[in-house]
Amino acid sequence: MSTEPDAQDAPRFFRTRDLAAEGWTAKRLARAVRDGSFLRLRKGVYGQPGLPEECASAVRIGGRLCGSSELRRRGVFVQDHPGTHVHIEPEASRLPPVPEGIHVQRGMLRRTPHPRSCSVEVLDAVIQSAKGQPWREGLATIESAVQLGVLRIDELGEVFAALPRRYRRARRWLDTRSESGTETIMRLIALELGAGVEVQVWIRGVGRVDLVIDGWLIVECDSERFHSDWRQRREDLRRDQAAARLGYSTYRPIAEDIMWHRDEVRAALAGLLAGGRPARARRAGTMSRG
Repeated sequence: MSTEPDAQDAPRFFRTRDLAAEGWTAKRLARAVRDGSFLRLRKGVYGQPGLPEECASAVRIGGRLCGSSELRRRGVFVQDHPGTHVHIEPEASRLPPVPEGIHVQRGMLRRTPHPRSCSVEVLDAVIQSAKGQPWREGLATIESAVQLGVLRIDELGEVFAALPRRYRRARRWLDTRSESGTETIMRLIALELGAGVEVQVWIRGVGRVDLVIDGWLIVECDSERFHSDWRQRREDLRRDQAAARLGYSTYRPIAEDIMWHRDEVRAALAGLLAGGRPARARRAGTMSRG
């Protein structure tokens, strides 16, 4: 057994007997805890420095990080949800008290984690997270997991089979090319309005844009992370100007409004579409789907 973490795996913990099999004596282990080389998570269970706090919290109560908490750790889009989600094996008993802010889930898993894994497998985390979200946000989570490469395309059938009825319509709208959760939600809003939507479109002289709706309206889903300084804002405005020369209009809803003021975003998009194409876009040879 190596105590070096594998970048492809979830973080792992170690039991006293595992370390003893590698030659660790009780005295050496106690010294390692004192100097910070190991973390004592609970009796007979240890972790390495740098172990994410949410993983440590899960292991301390005899569980594994799961659901939205595990997906957030991996960078997958999930709707904001307070607290830490921890899976406890159904047969587990005599557990320590559960601290405030930890949400315990029980139930059988579809994938068996490594015996020393601090987290459930991604497929289970996606199912757990999607069940706890509205279907639009849940679909965005699924697309994000595929886009990031942590969930395989061939696992989608198993995921959707495990989800509630509200996801039946959602599956036909799945498009794993979306590069952010807010982009997925904007695409769904447009589809629900009856519009045609193209995803990740390359326009010559403009570059790649998030969405093109009904062939003339560019929608770019802006977030503070990528659009917070004047240099980026200036580049965005020049892209919009280049698109306008070709006959496109551009709408830039901010991520905060897409997530928390969705009725206003929907109304704005509906108003733009009701007004119709303002000018014929000269798109011959300028546009291709990403």
